[in-house]
Amino acid sequence: MVALVRTVASLGLEARKVEVQCQVASGLPRFAIVGLADKAVSESRERVQAALSAMGLSLPPKRITINLSPADLPKDGSHYDLPIALALLAAMGVTDAEQLGDWIAVGELALDGRIVASPGVLVAALHASEAEAGLICPAEQGPEARWASGIPVLAPKDLSSLLSHLKGSTVLPEPERGGIAEAAPAPDLARVKGQETAKRALEIAAAGGHNLLMVGPPGSGKSLLASCLPGILPELTPTEALEVSMVQSVAGALEAGRISRARPFRAPHHSASMAALTGGGLKVRPGEVSLAHLGVLFLDELPEFQRAVLDSLRQPFETGQVDVARANAHVTFPARVQLIAAMNPCRCGHAGEPGHVCARGPRCSSEYQARLSGPLLDRIDLHVHVAAVSAMDLALPPPSEVSAAVAARVAAAREVQKARGVRSNAELEGEKLETFGAPDEAGRVLLMQAAEKLRLSARAYTRMLRVARTIADLTGSDGVGRVHIAEALSYRQFIGTR
Repeated sequence: MVALVRTVASLGLEARKVEVQCQVASGLPRFAIVGLADKAVSESRERVQAALSAMGLSLPPKRITINLSPADLPKDGSHYDLPIALALLAAMGVTDAEQLGDWIAVGELALDGRIVASPGVLVAALHASEAEAGLICPAEQGPEARWASGIPVLAPKDLSSLLSHLKGSTVLPEPERGGIAEAAPAPDLARVKGQETAKRALEIAAAGGHNLLMVGPPGSGKSLLASCLPGILPELTPTEALEVSMVQSVAGALEAGRISRARPFRAPHHSASMAALTGGGLKVRPGEVSLAHLGVLFLDELPEFQRAVLDSLRQPFETGQVDVARANAHVTFPARVQLIAAMNPCRCGHAGEPGHVCARGPRCSSEYQARLSGPLLDRIDLHVHVAAVSAMDLALPPPSEVSAAVAARVAAAREVQKARGVRSNAELEGEKLETFGAPDEAGRVLLMQAAEKLRLSARAYTRMLRVARTIADLTGSDGVGRVHIAEALSYRQFIGTR
């Protein structure tokens, strides 16, 4: 007899249909799993056998073959345990094989028969919704699966309770949908004393989704400014929140099925590898740039990152996605992020500061900044110098404007941009950029003069138009004028104009 149970294989945020086929036939006793399974799937034999033994069941002394179809699709992860166990139980006649045809099953088995969490349940639930099937998943991930509306969800704690439900002896309760996670409070901009230019640039970056680089000596407040950004960004829309949660589900970071409306804020250490930042590894998982999707990726001490690692971000910044290519798989993760970066002006950190003379001279600054490639800097819209904060600045009373006031202006600007059919001005391109971002004649002349003097590339030219459009949105202006172009250009002259 051959029993069939459906499950999924996750390739990025895409779920592929996988059919678990189990045959129990006469012959020498053995338990084989075929179908391009990795080590975690191959080890399912031991977990399944132990789980059945915990229920008082033993494998028949026959030849048991598990085939994961399609056979040419790589299978990895422990979520195949549950569908393999169910297919085996159906082939043994313990449960009804036809009844299982209406369900997609995912979940890892513990040795005592418990069904424990595995990554990617939300992606599997959305796939089940498209396939018009129900989902069987671990109890602790039932709230996560319920975000895929319109499908029945079974979330048993162990294999025994699942079999009792399928036989009609007991009824498993329908899991409740996960709640909305509260956003962690961000520092208020009122804590930042001085740095008015940097705060203005931060507001522009938030309003238009632009990339920002802050350059200044240690202790000038760069990290504090970056940490204030989540407090002025608008919340995710329900669709965006679900998109972000899918990435977190695949990464196994969605806790108790709670979805957050706050934009992600990721700040990896400068020792992060390329796989950690862009995704990959032995089992391809999303990296920091994907975990920051529709949010902020903060890279502090930017030149301390490996140059190859930073340059690997150039393609995601342009396309909004990461393509991880392997010999046996090609996986795509979303990566539409806003980059906020911070760096010292030189290795010693005080180049250009009044009263400071570097022993290595100008070479200290030029060599340190040369760690960053020109093409990477070309993708950063705003370059801001953050001056050192003096004791006199710290003695001043706190600024009167708080993050809530800035957030209101940012939200109003984002609503204008949404009416143009884009999430933010950073996505304006082609005809939309020509329609909404074209400056008046005085602004065009100024931009052309600056483009020649600063040797702006075509990419930098269009990015200046987008920044100027955002500045105009913040002032409530319908068109882009010379004053908006001038302010946008003032954030482009410190570094990376080559």
